Amino acid sequence: MSLAAMLKRALGTETAHEDEADFGAPEGGYREAAVLVPVTRREEPGVILTQRPKWLRSHAGQVAFPGGKLEPEDGGDPIVAALREAEEELAIPARQVDVIGTAPAYHSGSGFRIVPVIGLVPADLDLVPCADEVADWFEVPLAWLLDPANAERKTGIWRGVPRTYYDMDWQGRRIWGVTAGIIANLSRALNEHA
Repeated sequence: MSLAAMLKRALGTETAHEDEADFGAPEGGYREAAVLVPVTRREEPGVILTQRPKWLRSHAGQVAFPGGKLEPEDGGDPIVAALREAEEELAIPARQVDVIGTAPAYHSGSGFRIVPVIGLVPADLDLVPCADEVADWFEVPLAWLLDPANAERKTGIWRGVPRTYYDMDWQGRRIWGVTAGIIANLSRALNEHA
């Protein structure tokens, strides 16, 4: 089965899904957001992740997928938003992304409803990080990300409430929180429906 077919099949099936919805919807409701999960077309595919600058006010220094809030020009379409953000953050041309589909929305404790958009991208893209949003980028093998043994469940206190989250370490880069949660959901879907 091809990588695209495998991803499409996993996205089209119901599977256990975890997020932070138990924190409750924020006053005024969730803000809409989308991220691109860029899977590289390689014999051994990888996933491109970004490292946010340390000087940002929110999520400083964290590892993330390219993405952000839906803007009026996105017309309410998370795919359009994810592609726009990936182009702004890493210069990934929208026309170079083969969109496979969307995964179930991830409700974050910080008040976002985030739609992960899964897309295949060429392995040889000339990525150019936008200094205002991205300090660096790196690629992690898809097989490593999807291996449940690489995601440790941890518990911490956030806003006075115990929070369980996933935490992964890829060569000294900490992937945790929402990003690791989205990866864990994708891993579960792919492993259950491979």
